[in-house]
Amino acid sequence: MKADTQTIDILLLGSGGREHALAAKLAASPRAGKLYIAPGNGGTASCGENVVLDDCDPAAVAAFAQSHGCGLVVIGPEAPLVAGVADAVRAAGIPCFGPGAEGAQMEGSKLFSKQLMERAGIPTAAYGSFTDEASALAYVREQGAPLVVKADGLAAGKGVIVATELEQAEEAVRECFGGTFGDAGNTVVIEEMLVGPECSLLAFTDGKTVRPMATSQDHKRALEGDLGPNTGGMGVYSPVPIVTDEEHATMVKVMEQTVAELAAEGIDYRGCLYGGFMLTPAGPKVLEFNARFGDPETQVVLPRLKNDLVEVMLACANCELDQIELDWRGEWAVAVVLTSAGYPGSYEKGKVITGIADAEAMENVTVYHAGTAVVDGQLVTNGGRVLAVTALGDTFENARNLAYEACEKIDFEGKTLRHDIGLRALRGRDAWDA
Repeated sequence: MKADTQTIDILLLGSGGREHALAAKLAASPRAGKLYIAPGNGGTASCGENVVLDDCDPAAVAAFAQSHGCGLVVIGPEAPLVAGVADAVRAAGIPCFGPGAEGAQMEGSKLFSKQLMERAGIPTAAYGSFTDEASALAYVREQGAPLVVKADGLAAGKGVIVATELEQAEEAVRECFGGTFGDAGNTVVIEEMLVGPECSLLAFTDGKTVRPMATSQDHKRALEGDLGPNTGGMGVYSPVPIVTDEEHATMVKVMEQTVAELAAEGIDYRGCLYGGFMLTPAGPKVLEFNARFGDPETQVVLPRLKNDLVEVMLACANCELDQIELDWRGEWAVAVVLTSAGYPGSYEKGKVITGIADAEAMENVTVYHAGTAVVDGQLVTNGGRVLAVTALGDTFENARNLAYEACEKIDFEGKTLRHDIGLRALRGRDAWDA
């Protein structure tokens, strides 16, 4: 690939911790000119310029990118992808990182994703899909618990209910059809419950070539010991020490098969494909696919990536990824998420945040903003997941200890965190059999 040194202006869509991690990595590139983040958060402003723009309006995003001479548009969250923003940007002749609306159905419709996996022969949970409550309930009673009940559409990471009891499964079905998740619950997918440790494998792709990123493992439950309701993610680490070489090879093959199947079906998929896997006794099986970077996985994967992110993303956008090899740092990365009291339920906003500068003064520590805003010159909480505190270390234990040490330096009223991020993995594979 010819070394291009020309700088380009970039538009990044989104406002979460993932986008702060993306913004920091993009801004660090020698290729990065001006970086616009729409709408951004209290942290992204230090990487570029936060701008007011409806990130789910395809025409508005394409018009902004054109009028500001952007040479790359990077789409962070799933909603703009499903809305077809990437299609509009590409139609305007601007390189874009992120699949079009068709490819985004990998996340936007659980049924689409399951059917594609079926056609490609990809290992996943057995399932049934339903558009009415009565037949869904009949299936639940026929199968018995445990089951996983999923609203088909986008539900901000909350439309998946793991039901260990039959009553729970029935209640979840009623919740989906009862309108709790809006239109996302019009179709319901019910799956067998897979058991084992979870592992995320993200990959860059240009629709032909697949370049897997480093493995990572998120902690979804709100409370210690993996208890409580599901959240967007309470903490994460990379790489995952319990994954065997054989399991890793299987996961990479699945990612390649999936992209090949999308291409065979005429779907142009350029961007990040996120594979959520369960490491079952029968080998890795796909829990779900997402059409974008994970949050908080991005906050541990990107700090370990040595490559220039602008070059990698341009290669994806321009179908030249075969000319890129990814290079990873040897250190471990651990991120702990600080949340507002009450999350994932209701919580208050506007609490003043202190101590971030002290945490970031520590070597190998980065604090990524998620639910933050600057109000009257003060940094305040503005969401459920407020910050992700990431530390790198030469051992898993050192990275973990450093992350928690940094968390101690940060304060805001109602600060909540899990103290057991990564503990299970330190104990080895047997910790999942207990």
